[in-house]
Amino acid sequence: MRLNWALYGSLSCTLMVVLICGAFAFRLTKTPSTTQSATFNVDASSQSARVMPDNLFGIFFEEINHAGAGGLWAELVSNRGFEAGGKNTPSIFDPWVKIGNDSNILVSTDRISTLERNEVALKMEVLCDNDDNSNPCPSQGVGVYNPGFWGMNIEDGQVYNVVLYILSVDSIDLSVSLTSSDGSQNLAQHTIEADEQEFSSWTRIEFELESSGTNSNSRLQITTSKCGTIWLDQVSVMPSDTFMGHGFRKDLASMLADIKPRFLRFPGGSYSQGRRLANAFRWKSTVGSWEQRPGHLNDVWNYWTDDGLGFFEFLQLAEDLGALPVWVIHNGISLNDQINPSSLPSFVEDVLDGIEFARGDPESTWGSVRTEMGHPNPFELKFISIGNQECGNKNYKANYLKFYTAIKAAYPDMKVVTNCDGSNGQLDHPADLYDVHVYTSASDMFSKSQLFDKTSRNGPKAFVSEYAVTGNDAGKGTLVAALAEAGFLMGLERNIDILEMASCAPLFVNNNDRRFNPDAIVFNSSMQFGTPSYWMQQFFKYSNSATYHPSTIQASNYPSLLASALTWEDTDSNRKYLKLKIVNYGSKVVSLKMSISGLETKISSGGLKTILTSSKLSDENSFEEPNKVVPVMTNISRAGETMSVAIAPYSLTSFDLLLESQDLRIFID
Repeated sequence: MRLNWALYGSLSCTLMVVLICGAFAFRLTKTPSTTQSATFNVDASSQSARVMPDNLFGIFFEEINHAGAGGLWAELVSNRGFEAGGKNTPSIFDPWVKIGNDSNILVSTDRISTLERNEVALKMEVLCDNDDNSNPCPSQGVGVYNPGFWGMNIEDGQVYNVVLYILSVDSIDLSVSLTSSDGSQNLAQHTIEADEQEFSSWTRIEFELESSGTNSNSRLQITTSKCGTIWLDQVSVMPSDTFMGHGFRKDLASMLADIKPRFLRFPGGSYSQGRRLANAFRWKSTVGSWEQRPGHLNDVWNYWTDDGLGFFEFLQLAEDLGALPVWVIHNGISLNDQINPSSLPSFVEDVLDGIEFARGDPESTWGSVRTEMGHPNPFELKFISIGNQECGNKNYKANYLKFYTAIKAAYPDMKVVTNCDGSNGQLDHPADLYDVHVYTSASDMFSKSQLFDKTSRNGPKAFVSEYAVTGNDAGKGTLVAALAEAGFLMGLERNIDILEMASCAPLFVNNNDRRFNPDAIVFNSSMQFGTPSYWMQQFFKYSNSATYHPSTIQASNYPSLLASALTWEDTDSNRKYLKLKIVNYGSKVVSLKMSISGLETKISSGGLKTILTSSKLSDENSFEEPNKVVPVMTNISRAGETMSVAIAPYSLTSFDLLLESQDLRIFID
């Protein structure tokens, strides 16, 4: 199989991989008994065209399912600062595990760290010594190991940056190594030797480990065979090869880049609130040196996060993806408690400080902190969402107005999002956008393609910041869920005069910690795949800034068809395409007659057809079959302003037709 991507190379490198992987294996287990006739008419004239929002489709990141800690953030050590057990010592230090028994080593936590906001360190009292015949150490030594987040993925030839803090008044001979899960395979090793008093004050050690083998279930091991007391703190292992060099796991971040999101909403919904105020995401605790970040309990989804993926990193990720950041701020209301109104001014000031951190001059108070972190230029923070789903709370609107007034006074250009849904009536408070969340069954999601059809065209625009098919038909990410969501998004495209932005939820799930189903991207320590809903989003990634063309699709007594049409431009090649999308949510093959009128340029004689379907509505992708439900591309040898095509049952199909009579030079052989 060979592809010439001279023309369509930008459509999707990922889709090209799918083709190479043999994703042509598409068949139906049941032969439809009838064929449905339908017509699809597109008015492509400039008079009826509408420009689609620049930031129509983006992504929403929430720290759920270990999406960040043990996922997108590439740190391999879990509980690297030993803070997860709390400030009272001795405390638990999971998932660290002692190597040895009580006769040769004692391990506990101790509040002795030199780091002001991370007081807890790990204490190893080594009782054995290979120079002492009465109590020699085991052959492999004694110490501790950390399995990471369900195993560390260590790859042959890759370099890993290791940082740790050490305190000891004794002479030390410490081995730091990457090994298999049982310690039998040594992949990389570094030895730290020091005389007495050399580490009598806390010392930061940094070095590289290059792996001599591959093991997706590895661990970090710190051992010694020398008697003495050693304290450890802030132990980190990071791959040197990360996305854009900024600490993001390369394979996962690349999947985000492939869908070309135009905004990144962060750090979450419920995660930003916290179940309790004490455990809410507080941005100031997540910036600066990672060693000084105290971390916090993600009490909504019940796991610890060291906040390596903090406010700065979210802003950096948005920039790396070419997306605008959308910051979901804490408005003083958590899920189970809220601040006293008298304390609200400090929360408002905190948000203003956060905006200054993102946008302020390098010499400003918080802009200088950003500069010290390596980013003197401001980030493009233009959207603030005030809270998450608290509109029904009695204090929400009063709190909201205080935030809104202060933000607009300091940053008039900032677009402010309210939690209160304005789709069914006028809002009673000012806002630039209103937030809408849609979680429902597949059939209802498909019907919600009409959600905004009757919404008032006056007032703020809608921001569908979270949508997903949930329930039994969603499974862990099914074909039917993806098709229903595609229909919903086509309805949003039709209503772009009152709809500005939309993103699915949740984005990631570590397969070892499923807290919510379904999700767009599934991963473990070494592998990842997109669910059908992820691949569905590939069909909409060129909608941002495109030109929308009104269209009608008609089929007698068959309400299972939805369609949209738009013109988009490949900025790399300066070529323009007419994209036609059709979702068939029914069981019949549709014989579709397409007619395009009003075009000011001709359609090339060829094009590209892409289809997402499978043999069963319940089909899902998996680590065993990652390409079971993925888009399949084929060439169109003849394309024009009138075309007759067959649309498969239960499918999402798109046609990308080259405009301006440019030569079509893509072929598959």
